[in-house]
Amino acid sequence: MAADEVSLEVSRGELIALLGPSGCGKTTTLRLIAGFERVDAGLVEIDGNMVASPKFHLPPQLRRVGMVFQEYALFPHVNVLANIQFGLRRMPAQARAARTREVIDLAGLSGLEGRMPHQLSGGQQQRVALARALAPSPALILLDEPFSNLDAGLRARVREEVREILHAANTTAIFVTHDQEEALSLVDRVAVMLDGRVEQVAPPHELYANPASRAVAEFIGEANFLPGVGQGETIECELGVVAARQPVHGPVDILLRPENIELAPAQPGLPASRVRGMLFFGHDQLVTVQLPTGRHVTVRSGPQSGLVPDQPMQVSVRDPVIAFAREAE
Repeated sequence: MAADEVSLEVSRGELIALLGPSGCGKTTTLRLIAGFERVDAGLVEIDGNMVASPKFHLPPQLRRVGMVFQEYALFPHVNVLANIQFGLRRMPAQARAARTREVIDLAGLSGLEGRMPHQLSGGQQQRVALARALAPSPALILLDEPFSNLDAGLRARVREEVREILHAANTTAIFVTHDQEEALSLVDRVAVMLDGRVEQVAPPHELYANPASRAVAEFIGEANFLPGVGQGETIECELGVVAARQPVHGPVDILLRPENIELAPAQPGLPASRVRGMLFFGHDQLVTVQLPTGRHVTVRSGPQSGLVPDQPMQVSVRDPVIAFAREAE
């Protein structure tokens, strides 16, 4: 999908993620910044210099942008040292050797200089690709789904290594992913892209706790929505009267994250909810509960909850809630 009026500003030394579903325009945006695509409208500026407009297009090799691709794109016929030095060919020999040593130490690749790419693990290949991109001291690093080729066990460790390397180098970087866990755990800020547009840009915690729209709330994390009626500081819904984060009036949809819902033993004489399913993850579990109205919600519970299917429960809400005005049907 084409990028549609994307507006994004990245501070020097900041790591930001473009997060969105497949086909939302993330990679197109990255290619526009890199210079692989031409812009139809607007401007692209890097380090204060305009590099693209409808009437001007600076070639990719002149933009001082480093790229780390999904498949790493290492040169298979040369060793780690030669891969890293690829972008330093025009540098004087002494300066090239010093910069190469600096980047190798930064990326934790000492002792691997003579190895060929096929002799490296996936995590080591990732660090070589990053070191090669960092070597020419670019103004910006672009990373396109850089961890998708790694298995789940290696992915978490490598992304933390990449984060540490980028911050240690004080490098400005834009990271494209559709993986929410990667984005929320890796970067300083997240830009959520939906249907070619940037819907919200915020630090990970702010994005999760205060989504700017229902669309963002639905995309980020697990979300339950209950209809309600705003009455200023409170909202009346099927779970009773709950506190509103901000004053609201009229028909609304309440956002309830699974961890904002609390389960307790059913009380005699009160309508009971029922446990309908459980997904166990070790450190916690997601419990599906059917409310007295028949509506289902997911609840995050501890691993030793002792819940069983069809168990009657009382459901309550923790903390003030966010509500979005309900669209007319």
